[in-house]
Amino acid sequence: MIIYRQTARVLVQGITGKQGTFWAEKMIGAGTRIVAGVNPKRAGETHLGVPVYATAKAAMAETPFDVAVMFIPPSTAKDAAVDAIEAGTKTVVILTEHIPARDVMAIHHAAARHGTRIIGPNTAGIVTPGEGFVGIMPGHNGNIFQPGEVGVISRSGSLGTLICLNLTRAGIGQSAFLGIGGDPMIGTTTRDALMALDRDERTRAVVLVGEIGGAMEEEAAEYAAGMSKPVVSFIAGRASPPGKKMGHAGAIVSGNVGSYAGKRKALEAAGVAVADTPSEIPHLLGQALGGTGSVIGDGAEMLRA
Repeated sequence: MIIYRQTARVLVQGITGKQGTFWAEKMIGAGTRIVAGVNPKRAGETHLGVPVYATAKAAMAETPFDVAVMFIPPSTAKDAAVDAIEAGTKTVVILTEHIPARDVMAIHHAAARHGTRIIGPNTAGIVTPGEGFVGIMPGHNGNIFQPGEVGVISRSGSLGTLICLNLTRAGIGQSAFLGIGGDPMIGTTTRDALMALDRDERTRAVVLVGEIGGAMEEEAAEYAAGMSKPVVSFIAGRASPPGKKMGHAGAIVSGNVGSYAGKRKALEAAGVAVADTPSEIPHLLGQALGGTGSVIGDGAEMLRA
């Protein structure tokens, strides 16, 4: 599962901590179906109206879940992720940043063995406006997220939030937001997310928010070339100097590999319109969907046309 659906049952690992409590409350308020939490020191208690267990395996035995989301520090993230994977969850949303590379490799190995979808590490999470969200995106904020027909993919939570804000202000709602994460070894790639939105009946168009570094946008461009749904994009890092790490762990450019110019060229060759600034995205969407001029103020009507 990449796109969140309200029928999915969610386990929050680290639910009793400050961040776990704060975001679990926001998720529940937005409609997310949180059924249980994990904290070994508080097993047997009830927190935010749901039972707390010592492990994900113990939770699964009594309160089955489909998605686990981790509010867990880097040092213990591997154990928590593997616990959820071995418990049988379909998806693990790993918010944690700075997990040691060796531990990340162990997580992916366990996920491959059990057929588990990993979103992250270092993701802000996933949002389906009108249904709920899993993670630390402001999916509860109606000024930023509104139900609609445009899917948004982003490595960055902050850039993804900005794009969705611009879309909502233009009257364009979102079918789903997929935050794939900024770790160098993420479990769900830009191409994976693009394929999911291409198959999604609720999604009419896609916004792809990329960054310099790696080759995910180029690989996504290969898939986008065969899509019937329009795709528009914004690539962050246009002015970044070559050979210097910028922001996310994967954002480093060697020669033209992972460069802004290389990504833009690949996307445009695939028929993807690339915006110079995030504020241009609504206008490009309008053009891609057959509109003319700006879609500010009548974007929702244009998408329904």
